[in-house]
Amino acid sequence: MSWSWLSLGVNFSTIIGGVESASPSLVERTWNGSQYGCKCYLGDECWPNEDAWARLNSSVNGNLAINIPPAASCHNTFEGPLGSISTYDAAACENVVAMWSDEQWGVEKPAAALWTYFTNDTCQPTSDPTQSCTLGYYGVYVIQAQCRDHIKAGVDFARENNLRLIIRNTGHDFVGRSTGWGSLIINTHNLQGVEFTTEYRGPGGYDGGAVTIEAGVQARPLLDQAHAQNPPVMIVTGECPTVGVAGGLVQGGGHGPLTPLYGMVADSALSFDVLTADGKYLTANSDENPDLFWGLKGGGPSTFAVVLSVTLKTYPVHKAAGVLININSTLTNDTNVFWDGVTTFHKYSNTFVTAGLYVYFELMPQRLHIQPVLGVGKTSAEVEAILEPMFDEFKAKGIPYDTTSKDFDSLFDLYVDLFENETAGTSALTGGWLLTQQDVEENNEGIIDAFKTVLSPCEDLKDQGFIIGHMWDAGLNMPIPNSATNPIMRKSSDFLIVGLPVPDVSTWAQRGDFESVLTNIQNDALEKAGPNGCAYVSEGNPNQPDWQRHFWGPQYPMLLELRKKWDPNGVFYAVSTPGTEDWEVIEYGTRLCRKY
Repeated sequence: MSWSWLSLGVNFSTIIGGVESASPSLVERTWNGSQYGCKCYLGDECWPNEDAWARLNSSVNGNLAINIPPAASCHNTFEGPLGSISTYDAAACENVVAMWSDEQWGVEKPAAALWTYFTNDTCQPTSDPTQSCTLGYYGVYVIQAQCRDHIKAGVDFARENNLRLIIRNTGHDFVGRSTGWGSLIINTHNLQGVEFTTEYRGPGGYDGGAVTIEAGVQARPLLDQAHAQNPPVMIVTGECPTVGVAGGLVQGGGHGPLTPLYGMVADSALSFDVLTADGKYLTANSDENPDLFWGLKGGGPSTFAVVLSVTLKTYPVHKAAGVLININSTLTNDTNVFWDGVTTFHKYSNTFVTAGLYVYFELMPQRLHIQPVLGVGKTSAEVEAILEPMFDEFKAKGIPYDTTSKDFDSLFDLYVDLFENETAGTSALTGGWLLTQQDVEENNEGIIDAFKTVLSPCEDLKDQGFIIGHMWDAGLNMPIPNSATNPIMRKSSDFLIVGLPVPDVSTWAQRGDFESVLTNIQNDALEKAGPNGCAYVSEGNPNQPDWQRHFWGPQYPMLLELRKKWDPNGVFYAVSTPGTEDWEVIEYGTRLCRKY
């Protein structure tokens, strides 16, 4: 929920105060005995005054809004930093409750985070409208950009006034990079341009099909349009339909069902149009700004520039087949039998990925759900032949399972039919680890022990964790990356997302305890079981120790130099990305500051 800040009928001049700053110098603060220079926040002398915000609103054609949490309509009052506003609306609240878990509903909100932990779980849906609704860790203002110049106006304003800046496309973000306390948010989701070509004429020695997409385009609508081409084409995207392709996906690297054939999403990038931290429009490709081009391909989201559009390779359509497999409590309540099944399944991951399969699975207490085992360019009979040794071992060990298979004329048809929708609106911490083929070959039993630790990290969190697995080999057909992604990803067997739900009402100390469990027990178990692996910046632990090495490996020193070149003053910030070593969020998750 948001309102135009000019339409609220409230005089904020006495609340905002402050003067427009002529200098972007950092604000001096002391925290826990250390000295910091911080971004400018409401209440600081440097915070822009009402006239300055009015000029910004005019420059973006009235698309600046005060940010109101999406569930505020369930509360009598939104107690925001600019004043209190009556917000209760029974009909709107009913819609909020019904749609809270719907990802696309959240995407369409101006600044919503699809998973709420990094908003401080503020202003939740409720049947009690007297409950408190505050801004939490959301931004104060949001620009719903309708064009590139709106993005530029926001970046220029944030830079000139030393504001914390958030670039938000869809809010499909596990680690809190799409929200930030007291910030100015630029929502790029309304940039929806898509243009296909059958013959790319740009630099790089490639002359096949390509598509140029603007910043807000999501995977499913893009694949819909690709399938409608004559002839139809395919594009490397993530498996989740709500992810914005030109945002954090390509900038983090990006993996999906076509990764076994064509590598990471970043490997398919041909050119970017961007806005730099100093407010310049640039093109980055193999000829123009080639260093920036390389960094944008997997070097980190919201790190070097704002991506306005990206041009990606397109590929011919292939037939596809999918196999579904379940081992769960409906089939067995014997935990030993269940884990024997998980061990057997995971033992064959190297077999699967070297055969070019993509496998998506969910592992929870007494539930292994594999949907799908995907073979692009294969029939179901061919996929089942690859799986046959595993099925034979299931039968020999008495492991009960069920399975079905289905053939499709195209991967798109399979994508629509077999990939299940994800849900939003929950509070959880996520980490992750990529296991290499060497890890699985040498230590599968140890990996399964780590899985057990993830699901039950300690006695009072027994059966509370979960794993989302993605088996693929990004190096199968692209052993040497043309992007800034970690080279270890080219040796992959299984990339795992680790999850730990967190109660909506948790104290700061309790949140710290949960974060410690994720880092020091769950993720640590996987890292020790898979010592040759790495982490993935877009689906990793934001508190990952030694994140520079684990996210990027030998690529990191060059990425750090690129950050110093393209954003030396830290206009952009996303946690655990190149050049953010000296930045820290202090004062209980609020102010973003540089430590001296």
